[in-house]
Amino acid sequence: MKIANWWHEKDGKIECLLCPRNCVIDDRQSGFCNVRRNENQTLYTTVYGQPVATHMDPIEKKPLYHFYPGTQIYSVGTVGCNLACEFCQNWDISRASPESYFSKSIPPEKIIQAARQSDSIGIAFTYNEPTIFGEYVLDIALLAHGANLKTVMVTNGYISPQAINDIYPHIDAANIDLKSFSGEFYQRYCKAELRPVLESIEMIKSIGTFVEITTLIIPGLNDGDDEIDQLTIWIVDHLGIDTPLHFSAFHPDYKMKYISRTPKSTLDKAKKIALGNGLRYVYLGNVLSDKDDNTYCYSCGRLLIERQYFTVVSSNLRGNVCSCGAKIAIVQS
Repeated sequence: MKIANWWHEKDGKIECLLCPRNCVIDDRQSGFCNVRRNENQTLYTTVYGQPVATHMDPIEKKPLYHFYPGTQIYSVGTVGCNLACEFCQNWDISRASPESYFSKSIPPEKIIQAARQSDSIGIAFTYNEPTIFGEYVLDIALLAHGANLKTVMVTNGYISPQAINDIYPHIDAANIDLKSFSGEFYQRYCKAELRPVLESIEMIKSIGTFVEITTLIIPGLNDGDDEIDQLTIWIVDHLGIDTPLHFSAFHPDYKMKYISRTPKSTLDKAKKIALGNGLRYVYLGNVLSDKDDNTYCYSCGRLLIERQYFTVVSSNLRGNVCSCGAKIAIVQS
């Protein structure tokens, strides 16, 4: 274990300040995320240097379609999460406790070494919620930038402003799950609040981190036209029309096996609403499609990047300008 950041003593207990939960933790107990533990009035992170998954992934799998498309990134995750989504599709690690899952001891220096030895542009913190291993993220990210490696967060955005200020200046790109535009949805199905997520997304973008948004569309729960309309208008107004948005299909899992898979027609309708509200780049995930993974010029309609199964099969883009002269919101070498 390692002494954690982002906490203080409160009434003889420990209050964790990493995320909006502000868990007040009794001695020898852990917070909501299962991985931040009070031992003798000191808060420890129990997953520092203890990933349960390390893999090379296409950057598109994060999903990031406008950040170094077609590259590979070394991906790292632990156990634990600060939400409790009933539809979680990585629930086996997100709701696990450290003692219940096999992990490997890998210090930050070894993560950097592994990334440099592979054909990787950098390191992605993913699979579970990386906020809950923020100390590990921060130490790796500082080393990564010193080694000319990029850093990526795949996150639910449930993080405190203090932790954002400490971590995200060292994060190059983030895909943030905006799970719904309903506060009731967040409370009922995630045991969380919507407002802190929206505030975090804006703050992360303002720091300079490149942001893409993902929304998992669940039939009957967050797929209504009015909600998709409000969600996409908020993205346009608060993040800008160039923000890439991914609508992803739900499949029955965890505590929602009673709900059917999202039909593609539902995603098509969501995409139409998003484009109608002005977003330039809207993608569909977890469905078979011959064009919804592709990047097109918003101005002339030219196919710029063709993708199949998280793989770039062709690119007509050099730099970030289309042949018609339109500037494309994309980051690449």
